[in-house]
Amino acid sequence: MTPAINSAKKSGIAFKVHEYQHDPAAESYGEEAAEALGLDPALVFKTLLVSLTGHKSTLAVAVLPVTHMLSLKAIAKALGAKKAEMADPKLAERTTGYIVGGISPIGQKKALPTVIDSSAEALTTLNVSAGRRGLEIELSPADLAKLTRAIFAPVTSE
Repeated sequence: MTPAINSAKKSGIAFKVHEYQHDPAAESYGEEAAEALGLDPALVFKTLLVSLTGHKSTLAVAVLPVTHMLSLKAIAKALGAKKAEMADPKLAERTTGYIVGGISPIGQKKALPTVIDSSAEALTTLNVSAGRRGLEIELSPADLAKLTRAIFAPVTSE
């Protein structure tokens, strides 16, 4: 079990775990998950870490569809920061306790400000990494927000 799955179990929410054989040659972890599990890519969300300037927290989490790109301006605005840039992968791994490609927004070592793209609010369920490559957790957007103390805001680039 991963910290993400343990956290979901402990909270008592409804969720499903989906496992697939990760291909180390895959270029996009999220798109690989969608394809391997036969899911609509619009229902698979990636977890990205950003470094913030002008905010009490130096790092934050963005959760957005794998089919979209993150808007650094939008996430900075959503969190009231002056600026956001992609976090160093090694720092992301140290801070979350997960490896890149398997970073879950749930059960991270350190609770970080989290923003889920507002497109998720229209979905019944979505899938995010369950804490390792080849493992996804399916849950409602509201439960994801509850588990991560996230806010919903538009964070994708047009």
